[in-house]
Amino acid sequence: MSVALSEKPQLWGLAFAHSWRRLSRRVRSGTLFRWRFTGFTPENILISPTDLRVADPHLAQEFYHGRFALAGRIVETGGLSPFAVEPPTREWDAALHSFGWLRHLRAAQTPLAAANSRALLGDWMRLFSRKISGMAWRPEVTAQRIIAWLHHSPMLLENTDAATQKRFLRSLSTQIRYLRSIAGSMDEGDDKLRARIALAYASLALPTSPSAIRSAKRHLEHELNRQILSDGGHISRSPVILLELLADLIPLRQSYADSTDNPPKALINAVERMLPALRFFRHRDGSLALFNGVGPVLPERISSVLRHDDTAGAPLTHAPYSGYDRLSMGSTTIIADTGTPPAVGASRDAHAGCLSFEMSSSRQRYIVNSGIDRHGPAEFRTLGRSTAAHSTATINDTSSCRFSVKSGLSQWIGSPVVSGPTQMQRQRLEAAGEQGFIALHDGYSRPFGLNHERRILLSHSGSIIQGTDRFLQQENKQTRAHPNNNIAIRFHIHPSVRVDFNQDGLIELSSQDNDTWIFSCRDIAPVLEDSIFFAGSRGPVRAKQIVLSFGVNDLPEVNWQLTRIALGNYSG
Repeated sequence: MSVALSEKPQLWGLAFAHSWRRLSRRVRSGTLFRWRFTGFTPENILISPTDLRVADPHLAQEFYHGRFALAGRIVETGGLSPFAVEPPTREWDAALHSFGWLRHLRAAQTPLAAANSRALLGDWMRLFSRKISGMAWRPEVTAQRIIAWLHHSPMLLENTDAATQKRFLRSLSTQIRYLRSIAGSMDEGDDKLRARIALAYASLALPTSPSAIRSAKRHLEHELNRQILSDGGHISRSPVILLELLADLIPLRQSYADSTDNPPKALINAVERMLPALRFFRHRDGSLALFNGVGPVLPERISSVLRHDDTAGAPLTHAPYSGYDRLSMGSTTIIADTGTPPAVGASRDAHAGCLSFEMSSSRQRYIVNSGIDRHGPAEFRTLGRSTAAHSTATINDTSSCRFSVKSGLSQWIGSPVVSGPTQMQRQRLEAAGEQGFIALHDGYSRPFGLNHERRILLSHSGSIIQGTDRFLQQENKQTRAHPNNNIAIRFHIHPSVRVDFNQDGLIELSSQDNDTWIFSCRDIAPVLEDSIFFAGSRGPVRAKQIVLSFGVNDLPEVNWQLTRIALGNYSG
């Protein structure tokens, strides 16, 4: 996708800001300032917080044999330390240096796994402790490593001599001072919040001056107030970032409770808002809705966090600040993106999925988005973020958002959203026995002079879904190019659903539980086309999509319907 002239100033401004922060971090970590990272070495760790992330003890054996599965890639080290091999991707390298994989070794609960963790820790300290550069010392990676070392310090220090413990604590203290020095110059996103979380952990876990404790608390409160929205969502609009942040914030809340220090009020309030927001994005099968950077996510990861939700009750029906709507009736759930893209600085994983929706019934997802995350196959990431990979409408196969994909700039700033819908009109529909919404976005206004309006209504105890898509000509604007610009409305089908035309010529969607839905459209004949589902637990898989295709001047609106004709083994 090319970048329009009107978007280049914003893009170069973002690149300049990123470069300035990067230069600031380089200066702060340079030789002249290196003395700031040395100082008192504590004698012990006061608090070891709980790691809420799901662990697989079988991976401990894989690691022992030199097979490291990280960030979607498997590397065979051939007897070498993983820190001595060439990383296949930047994501794999970052995951290795973050030490999040320690949880798998700890879950094995064997002397061999514990010894291996200490050996790998020794490799890192030997190779990277003294040289503050490269991926190992990127601020976001350092923050994750500090949290992981604190989480698993009992295993890392078990049966070690005094000299080894001192080297560990000296390295940890150096990393904390380094992160404290450069956190303020990090990019304005979830990585910066995680850095503040790591420093708050450190202020509780290690002997620290009162001023450092107050500073860590103050900066944490500032980032929480800035990044966590009033409805509990995150400024990135990403459900998976919400999940990852909660996995760090909940143990931090408990660490404050276990200490003599009072937790920041912003921390308590943020967690209480975020937990219901996370439940908002969960389908009945326990999976996470595939919006804005959500890829494969084990339901157990969500459950491990939500078991700490004391609010109980039903999920929210509307998240106005995050920009989502949820409809739920009987056994049917619909989650829809009714918001504009996040700010450019928080949009590195954002998708062009405006007015897309997902639908689940009983414990089966039927209509989905394709679902790709930052660890997905590089050759598919741009495709997976496009509007065509979502259950919504495209015009001339053009995405409603534009991403920066310039190869030179992407090395600095990634591929953020540089333009897209700027206005969203939303209206909630509530009546006896009905739930729905009407929403309109202007993402196609500039290229085509059209606005897309979608109306979805759930009724009859969740057995009928009625949808209407309209494409409205903007006043004083002429549709560009050809008057018959082609519109395609897509409904991506989950790969575990059987989909085909029945004997009446209607599209039938059936689950393994004999829960069957019929898709119909009175205005145009639907067709079945191939699709790709990127969020499979074992990688991308083939799937199907229902497509309604027509010229913009042929039909001003399209009416479609999903009707359940059989409810099999659903038990509530």
